[in-house]
Parts: sequence; C-alpha cells; structure tokens
Amino acid sequence: MSHDIVIHRPAHPQQLMLLFHGVGAIPESMREIGHVLAKGFPQALIVSVAGAEVSDLGQGFQWFSVQGVTEENRPQRVAAALPAFFAAVEHWQQDSGLGHAATALVGFSQGAIMALEAAAAKPDLASRVLAFSGRFARLPSAPLSQTTVHLFHGKADPVIPYLHSIQAAEHLIALGSDVTAEIEPFVGHHLHEDLLEKALEYLQSHIPKHVWDEAMLATPEQGKMQPK
Repeated sequence: MSHDIVIHRPAHPQQLMLLFHGVGAIPESMREIGHVLAKGFPQALIVSVAGAEVSDLGQGFQWFSVQGVTEENRPQRVAAALPAFFAAVEHWQQDSGLGHAATALVGFSQGAIMALEAAAAKPDLASRVLAFSGRFARLPSAPLSQTTVHLFHGKADPVIPYLHSIQAAEHLIALGSDVTAEIEPFVGHHLHEDLLEKALEYLQSHIPKHVWDEAMLATPEQGKMQPK
C-alpha cells in the first residue's frame, strides 16, 4: 500500500473509487482519470493503487507477469494475484469506512483484468467496475448480480483487441448481468478523453440493475382489486 497515491480525499467520503494501472506502469499514470472523477464526485475518496509486485518488464508495477502469458496460463496467474488485490481494496474500504455499495473499481489494461476478475470472484467486493482496454481472463460462469460492469475500449487497440469487450458484454447480458459497453473508433490502447467522459456519464446516470430490481420488489403491486 506504500506506493498508492491518494488523488482526492474529502473530509467525509461518500464514495470510494480505486484506480488500477496497467502492467509496467505506476499509480501516477491514473492521475488524469482520477481528476476527472473528482470533478464529478467531489465527495469520493479516489486512490490510485499500485500493483502488488515490481514489474518484471523493468519498470513500474504489476499484479501478474505477462512474460510468456498465454490464454491457457492467464487465468492461473490472475487467480494467484487476487488475494493481494482483495487486500488492497479492503484496506481502502476500511480506511474510508465504506463498503461494497459505495465502492467502484476503475482499471486500465491489466488493472481492468484484475478488477473484472475480482468482481466475478467476490460479488460483494464492489458495486461498479469500469474496465478500460481490458478483458476477463476467463468469461464468468455466473452473473455478477451485485456489480454493474462498464466496458470501454478503443477499436484500434493493438494490445487487447476490442472484441474481448464485445464478447464480455454479450456473455454478461446472456447471464443476466448489468453491463454497458462503449467502443470508440480510432482509439488505441490508452485512456482516451471521450471514453473518460462516457465513464463519468454512466457513473452519474446509470441506475444499477440490482438497485432497480430491489426497488421494484419493494413496490406494492399496482392495479390489484381492493375488496369492497
């Protein structure tokens, strides 16, 4: 936790937004999106979290090594990194006094992979995941019933093809999960300002499906015949 950067800390936080960078990067690389979020959510504690390991790429940090990574071994590497990821999220939840309902995980590239996989593995971890230029290591087998997933991807991404976000969105919808997807043409593997604006819009206006479902269950049935 010593390398984490607090980008914005209000006196009494009402939301917790944790930012997760890509492999070989540093928490500072997520500062721009942190400032965008702080303008839209001035009552949010916003922290850019460092990967748990020093990257073996020669700079920055990582959650898992991408040296020799394949479709077959990626899920195992992510699974091995999840306990440290959970610990980082829970540390800042304890620090802020906020839990699942107020927590959003915002990841780019490897950070997005970890955020998506963490939400699938631990449904009560966060109520929102914003995944930029990411993917699942393995598509989940069960719906993310307590988490809204927002996927953002550049169509010109040469590192993680945007089709991963399309496939994830279609798969999650089929499972009954709450998901949105934004694909931006001519955008590569970076945090583009148009996608950041879309992210802010979704956070401010999208009502999570589980919240809507709970509200509907609590609403008395309309139109019932009353005894006379």
